[in-house]
Amino acid sequence: MKRIVTILMVALIVFGAVACKPAAAPAVEVPTAKATAAEATATEAPPADAAATESKVYNVVSLVNGNLGDKSFFDSAEAGLKSLQDADRITYKTIEMGGTDEDQPKWLETLYEVAASGEYDLIICGTYQMPDYLKEVATAYPDQKFLLYDAYVEGCENVANVSYKQNDMGYLIGVFSAAMTTETSVANINADKVVGFVGGVDSPVINDFLYGFLEGVKATNPEVKVDTRYTNSYTDTAIAKEMGLSMINDNKVDILWGVAGLSGNGAAEAALESSKAWFIGVDSDQEMTFSPELAAITLTSGLKNVGNSIVWIFDEWDVGRTYWGKQVTLGLAEGGVGIVTDKNFAAMAPQTVQDKVLAAEAAIKDGTIVVPTSIGDETNAAVALRDSLQP
Repeated sequence: MKRIVTILMVALIVFGAVACKPAAAPAVEVPTAKATAAEATATEAPPADAAATESKVYNVVSLVNGNLGDKSFFDSAEAGLKSLQDADRITYKTIEMGGTDEDQPKWLETLYEVAASGEYDLIICGTYQMPDYLKEVATAYPDQKFLLYDAYVEGCENVANVSYKQNDMGYLIGVFSAAMTTETSVANINADKVVGFVGGVDSPVINDFLYGFLEGVKATNPEVKVDTRYTNSYTDTAIAKEMGLSMINDNKVDILWGVAGLSGNGAAEAALESSKAWFIGVDSDQEMTFSPELAAITLTSGLKNVGNSIVWIFDEWDVGRTYWGKQVTLGLAEGGVGIVTDKNFAAMAPQTVQDKVLAAEAAIKDGTIVVPTSIGDETNAAVALRDSLQP
């Protein structure tokens, strides 16, 4: 029996490699905040009861390649699903699969189990660790619908891929940083107008965060310089800490934005150790995930709002717009990204700084400001701007 199962699994893997061949992500035009009533889509995080009351109630399963309680993507997804259930738009089940190396075989096994059951209208999973597993299972079950957040599966027509406009997020962080670095009455802020960006790999995705950041800085105060460095790693906190200390001590950087996965936390450690700088988090509210000491020097974080994006997908689905086999990128207008505006942001940032951030957010949402992206930009405009703003 085990031999038969093994043969079948191998056959599925081979089939998946052929059926889900790599392809360029299809371009998707997301309805804008200025859409007509007939094309209506929420301009902010859409309310869960936005759809017509007679819409189908979907049965959904959310697979967590980790555990709830992460105060990040998984908890955000759970909040979005709960809001949909509370509005009687879905019924759902969450399966926590664990996040260790030993748990990873369970991820594929669980995907196969829920797909084979045939009981779910939609299977949801996310993060960069899931695409290979999802590609295999989505190919084996072409009639099953899947939603993947913060990652992309190529060539599978039954998977809707959701990503986030990190350039929109970056613009808000840039506005905030440029405004804050001149507020010398705030602790740790010096007279020099220099902020820092600690990125992971010098790549289009990381530079998309950076491009928005640089544009926000320049628009707020063109005298502010940005010290940009890359760790070339997403796990090496030591190199990020070393870079952070150099930026703080050599170039008088007083605000560091870490966009380098786990490595970025090293920049927070540098800010803490120096007692001369602040840190800004990314993707989730890092004040909620850090130790109390690191949280205390974290001014705010740029957010990927996974829960809002799940609600948005259902809003679209209910009005007949679907994204199977495509990648959709959600920004501020769709509630897909944002910035933390409570805790240290509210306590430490003067009201004038907060107002600048909120004004920039409103301008992006209504289309007054269109933040450029480095994704697909062959002019290297982000690199040119980066080099021009180096201290």
